[in-house]
Amino acid sequence: MSRVRPRASPISPLSFSTMRASCTLPYACSCCSSSPCEDAVMLYMLYLSKEELQMFKQGLVNEITSGSFHIAWDHLETAHWAEMVHFLIENFPGRKAWDVTRDIFAKMNQDNMSFLVRRELNDILPTLEPEDMHPREPQMNLEEESGELQKYKLHVIEKYLPIWNSTTWPRNQRDFLYQDVGRHETYLPCLFLPKRPQGRQPKTVVIQGVPGVGKTTLAKRIMMEWAGNKFYAHKLWYVVYFHCEEVNQAAGQSFLELLENKWPESQALVSKIMSSPDQLLLLFDGFEEFPTTFIEKPDKLSDDCTQKLPGSVILSSLLSKRMLPEATLLIMIRPTSWQVCKSMLKCPSRVALPGFDTREKIKYFRTYFGNTREGRAALSFALENTILFSMCQAPAVCWVVCSCLKQLVERSENLTQVCPNATTVFVQYLSGLFATGAENLSRKMQQEQLESLCHLASRGMWCRKWVFNTEDLRKAKVDEAGVAALLSVNILRRVESKEDHYAFTLLIFQEFFAALFYVLCFPQRLKTFHALTRMDIRRLVASPRGNNDLAHMGLFLFGLLNEVCMSVVAQSFRCRPSWCNKKKLFKVLPWLHKSHPLSPCCGVPQLFCCLHEIQEEDFVRQALDGYHKAILRINKDTDIQVSAFCLKYCRNLQEMELTVTLNFMNGQNSSISLFSLPRRELASDKLYDWWQDLCSVFTTNEKLEVLAVTDSVIESPVVKILADALKHPQCKLQKLLLQRVDSTLLSEDFTRVLIKNQHLRSLEIRCMEVDRKAMELLGLALKYPQCRLQCLRLEDCWTTPRNRMDLTSNLQGNVHLKTLMLRKSSLENFGEHSLSMAWLEKLSLENCDLTELTCKSLVSCLRRSERLTHLSLAENALKDDGARHIWNTLEHLTCPLQRLVLRKCDLTSRCCQDIASVLPNSKALRSLDLGLNSLGDDGILLLCGALRHPDCKLQILELEKCLFTSACCQSMASVLCSNKTLRYLDLSQNDIGVNGILTLCGAFSSQKQTEEVILSPMLRQQDCLSPGV
Repeated sequence: MSRVRPRASPISPLSFSTMRASCTLPYACSCCSSSPCEDAVMLYMLYLSKEELQMFKQGLVNEITSGSFHIAWDHLETAHWAEMVHFLIENFPGRKAWDVTRDIFAKMNQDNMSFLVRRELNDILPTLEPEDMHPREPQMNLEEESGELQKYKLHVIEKYLPIWNSTTWPRNQRDFLYQDVGRHETYLPCLFLPKRPQGRQPKTVVIQGVPGVGKTTLAKRIMMEWAGNKFYAHKLWYVVYFHCEEVNQAAGQSFLELLENKWPESQALVSKIMSSPDQLLLLFDGFEEFPTTFIEKPDKLSDDCTQKLPGSVILSSLLSKRMLPEATLLIMIRPTSWQVCKSMLKCPSRVALPGFDTREKIKYFRTYFGNTREGRAALSFALENTILFSMCQAPAVCWVVCSCLKQLVERSENLTQVCPNATTVFVQYLSGLFATGAENLSRKMQQEQLESLCHLASRGMWCRKWVFNTEDLRKAKVDEAGVAALLSVNILRRVESKEDHYAFTLLIFQEFFAALFYVLCFPQRLKTFHALTRMDIRRLVASPRGNNDLAHMGLFLFGLLNEVCMSVVAQSFRCRPSWCNKKKLFKVLPWLHKSHPLSPCCGVPQLFCCLHEIQEEDFVRQALDGYHKAILRINKDTDIQVSAFCLKYCRNLQEMELTVTLNFMNGQNSSISLFSLPRRELASDKLYDWWQDLCSVFTTNEKLEVLAVTDSVIESPVVKILADALKHPQCKLQKLLLQRVDSTLLSEDFTRVLIKNQHLRSLEIRCMEVDRKAMELLGLALKYPQCRLQCLRLEDCWTTPRNRMDLTSNLQGNVHLKTLMLRKSSLENFGEHSLSMAWLEKLSLENCDLTELTCKSLVSCLRRSERLTHLSLAENALKDDGARHIWNTLEHLTCPLQRLVLRKCDLTSRCCQDIASVLPNSKALRSLDLGLNSLGDDGILLLCGALRHPDCKLQILELEKCLFTSACCQSMASVLCSNKTLRYLDLSQNDIGVNGILTLCGAFSSQKQTEEVILSPMLRQQDCLSPGV
């Protein structure tokens, strides 16, 4: 296949509605789609210019001045648009906020904005929080702020300001934990936006982000902004920051004492605030560093702030709103902790904190290196190593990567040769730190210290433990001198507010050393290496990324086992490597596919990323030997690079499911293209190369027969690459499914696959809009004699009846098509010549708005059919009169119709006489589905009479939920005893009661023909024949 270099198409202007829909997207990520703006009200305020927003504020001040309470201009002058929304909802309860906003816009001659206000109000009015009949007391002005509160704010500024003043980001190693993320400025005002449906401010906000992404920085910035009267200045809030470890160590204290301890001089202020707990904003950080299980049983929680309690009970009581339910909570957690805490939180608003996006990573590299040749080389290397570049979303990790790459390029090293994978970059960096900390030790002591450090890291990872006390250090044999050395080089850090508790400076350091534990040889041990079990390996590679605390550890383990990387490890850490666990992986990975199939919830399988790190063809080929189905979510550059690498080694791949939302032009998720960079910044040529490599698997793997493309928006050049692969003579694809994809996928390039691919036999299109042009292209392709398609299914496709009729007409000359299935496709204007059944063997027209009139036209088509064996008209309101046309035709058909499905067709007992007269005379009919029709006892008795007829050849009868009772069970039992052909009978979901079941069970023992009778979803024929029934 030739390489394709598509041109970048110009970005078209966005409509207002598109911009409104996209305003929440910069905050989205694959693990958490929430954002500060999701489900928020009054989002149209975002689109006011600075001048218009100031005019709105002035109009609001005038409106308030003429009303019942007063507010100073100082409150609103610097307010963000989101803070204005918060102010409106808080001070104008119920619909008044929208009425005031509409009136101000009207005075500003903002007719479009007034319309949006009215539309939103009409939309949410039924669920809007009712107006408070009791007038609210106005908040105190800044000038009225108590002296105690002002002193506390000064205390906060004195505590946190030195962090920012001393930060020389992005190069100062001492302060790299405090690096800033520019988008935090847009986060802060939006955190407490009132939400639908009640239009209420969230009282619990969860900030979710990966380790090192900036959660602590954001929390401390909120403290600074609040202390400087820049964070929700209109609201009197008392903001307190708690590291969860502070609460944990407060055994025997009350929450009131904890609050007073934050600043010993603030007892008077605390008493005042506790009398108005709705003014309390509590920030909780260090959630994962909480060393005990804190979620207690409800009966152990407390609502008493003055009661002395264990720290776990205090924290659990606060988070569950048992204690201080009026307070507002802001909680910082990792994605992997969400499942643990969500059941305890009350109506949380979840916000994803993605850290550096692509733009900010590139900006960081350029700021760090400057406009130098070395900087361009480092950035190019990082962009092409998508696993490494994705790790840089955490600002602190981005600093580590830049620091390491700078050392390498300054030594004129070829980055690609010395760093074959992302893991080697961390080997280079952390080995340097470790060597500095252990420089005065002998080689033997260095190895002992390294083993102890790796042991500590590994035990922590398996036990989900990130904070270590002196006992943990003792068990791992890390002595005081070792701790001091590791602290001095920033491998370990002291946990805030606890001198004898330690953590790895960055979680990624712990993940690295935990993996290193399993690849080094320790000669002083009886067994020279630490072995992985099968379960260990499964935990490392079988869980999806984003929901796995062990993901990076698994990634590093495979990366360390790369031969080049291992040689760097041996040289840098002065330790002999062990290959024993690599041999274990070689044996276990093929077994994993059979016993635990990979099923990612997002992105691509964790195993793919791990195998991409090891970069060894024979190993990858063996590991993927038993891999038969690939489920790939292509959201990021990493997904496409690792998928392209791994798929070419899946020799036995049979089925692929693709979801593509990556914007190839800009190298990021298509949903955030508004905030993207020019393609030249992102080396998007590489993306096309990887996509071409991924698609080439269809030309090289003869066993790959099924492709499903779902929930995707794919650009035209990307579609062309896929289509070229599917048209290739070596492509053996037999089944193609398109579901919830953009209609642009059905381009001329793609529809020609139906003509060029001589192996393709089935096409399914579901849940998508198919416009006139796409339907024309599809119809033209189906007319070609080279089209070998045998099965066509269109389900819930939005198109016009005319387009649908044109498509069915185009099938008349197609001699290969054997099966046509249309579902949720309106055929109310179905005409006699609309459909040719000459070559069809199976026809399904389910939920297609067929009526009695359309049945007449359908019958005419049936009479001309010579090959039809299966007909389904389920979920159409045919009624008895419409179905009569079908029954009257059955005896005269020339086609061998074997199965007829009239499920949920509004049939009653009136039609059963027609059915009863047909069944004994129909020589071909073997299967009949009449489920979900109101046949009743009278109808079933008529059918039983026909089933007892010796000429009845029916083998399958489905009567699920046909509203009959035990009154007809005796007749049904006689059918079971006398009918010699019936093999399957479904009587489930009918009110036959115990007596009816016993009657039928009695018949089972005297007949041998019927293989299965279903009486209910839980009771089958074999259950009735078992002892004790």
